[in-house]
Amino acid sequence: MDYQLKIVISGGGTGGHIFPAIAIADALKRRNPDTEILFIGAKGRMEMERVPKAGYPIEGLWISGLQLDKSIVSLPFKLISSLYNAHKILKRFKPDVVIGVGGFASGPTLKAANWLHIPTVIQEQNSYPGKTNRNVGSKARAICVAYEAMDQWFPKDRIHLTGNPLRANIKAEGTREEAADFFGMDSQKPVALLIGGSQGALGINKGISAQLEVLKQKDIQLIWQTGKSYFKQAQDEVNRLGMEDQVKPTVFIERMDLAYSLADIVISRAGAMSISELALVQKPVIFVPLPTAAQDHQTKNAQRLVDASAALLVKNDETETQLIPSLIALAADTKKQATMRENIGAFAHPNAADDIVDIILDIAKK
Repeated sequence: MDYQLKIVISGGGTGGHIFPAIAIADALKRRNPDTEILFIGAKGRMEMERVPKAGYPIEGLWISGLQLDKSIVSLPFKLISSLYNAHKILKRFKPDVVIGVGGFASGPTLKAANWLHIPTVIQEQNSYPGKTNRNVGSKARAICVAYEAMDQWFPKDRIHLTGNPLRANIKAEGTREEAADFFGMDSQKPVALLIGGSQGALGINKGISAQLEVLKQKDIQLIWQTGKSYFKQAQDEVNRLGMEDQVKPTVFIERMDLAYSLADIVISRAGAMSISELALVQKPVIFVPLPTAAQDHQTKNAQRLVDASAALLVKNDETETQLIPSLIALAADTKKQATMRENIGAFAHPNAADDIVDIILDIAKK
């Protein structure tokens, strides 16, 4: 292009929306370092912290989801405020393309872009689209998806099966020994990695707590991402059992590349981004789907991999009895681990971010 490209990326709320948004921004910058990128998020949500850490500017809208409490009274005012401010930001910034990744801020931003006749692109991570993307999808120039059969929600002629764009720091260049040293673990012993999502997962945390003492009798080490709300309880339990050298609770894992490099087995929710990352790094995984996910899509996501002998599944309400035994059994079965590593790799889309950038650039040129 013979001019500086300007892009707005909007959405967030959870890591499942924020990390693909940052991955798209990083891929745009790799393609053309002069590209100017502005994020629009929701005030008080995690994107307001995570996006600046990734090196990008962000502006916040006063917007939240529908909740059946006293905050519902302010919802109409939030909608009007967010639409007005999104419109004002876009008029000032004058982007060539606006990208929505889902989350509270994405809706008003894409609606304002439509009013201003700015082309929009949607990146939908899940097999069951979020409410925001369903509402704005009909007017998007392109919808980039990670699953097939999405034409029941979006115009078929605008759907692109790209897969989910992933963080650039997923694959580690360091050795297992370096990763073990970072986490304070023994590189010669098996390591399990628990990633309950960016905010933790209560059902998985309870499953670990219930049989933590059973794990103490084994050589299996555990990196335990608890989320903020469960961290103190997890730390207290580990200290009480004298397992500080074996189990490492943490609120959030910044160095996921090293965590994946060290992990022999992963315990995870079955969100779209988690599945995409695990397929790329080819790790044996035990999925614990979130039962309250829309249309139970996490169970459907996980079952696709279970049917392909690429993963195991433990139900959320069975974690306290089944999770640790499943982990111990899988850790002892190296042949099964090898089969799962090979099979989960078939679900990977390593070039997703670059494929999405190709679509964005094509739309911008037109």
